[in-house]
Amino acid sequence: MFDLAHRTSGPPGPQPQPPAAQPTWCVCTNCKEMPTDIERKCCGEPADSCIAMMQHMDEFILLEGILYFAGRIWAEVRAEADVVGPGESNRRFRHAAYRQFVVWQYGALGHGRRVVIPSCCVWRIRDRYPDPLGQYRGFVASRV
Repeated sequence: MFDLAHRTSGPPGPQPQPPAAQPTWCVCTNCKEMPTDIERKCCGEPADSCIAMMQHMDEFILLEGILYFAGRIWAEVRAEADVVGPGESNRRFRHAAYRQFVVWQYGALGHGRRVVIPSCCVWRIRDRYPDPLGQYRGFVASRV
């Protein structure tokens, strides 16, 4: 009787997901599996020093206001219209966060030069600004 009352008392909440297996290539314990070998990169720091968990990530990389202005500047430099269509804000914030991270960690790279962002940092950005369908492009090598 109590089981029946419990089942009909309201919609069930989200079910906890089992933790994903830690990739063998991860040192910091915050990485998730990536689709290609080149993207299977960890920050290389111990768990308590993981780059993805640093306060700088929150303040300079993930903050929506910072990303909004970074996106506006990027559009201005590229002489593109700064028009955001419906459902595009997370994608734009995510891409701006990737650019902010690269400048923070590597400096300005220049035309055609690309770097792979550590998985822990990629997923911190994706978790903050997710794609509604869970579809991400991933690393794109230079077309030079």
